[in-house]
Amino acid sequence: MREWEKLPGASQVYAREKKGEVMPLLQILIVLIVVGFLLWLVNRLIPMQHTIKSMLNAVVVICTALWVLNIFGAFHYLSRMHVGR
Repeated sequence: MREWEKLPGASQVYAREKKGEVMPLLQILIVLIVVGFLLWLVNRLIPMQHTIKSMLNAVVVICTALWVLNIFGAFHYLSRMHVGR
């Protein structure tokens, strides 16, 4: 057994790697740069009310954060949480 396979969750990462579900870090960085650039273009070039622009920014940031959490596997643990009974 390799040293990194002894870490918690390493078998899940290795299984995803074998299936080809692991997204390279460079690809994640490129997607984040493109999303940021598109949001900047919308904010800069499209005239709209400040409140609508703020809501659009909030939605894009929240969706991007959830996407990143999902990519790194943290969102999977959040789906197991239950509120109430």
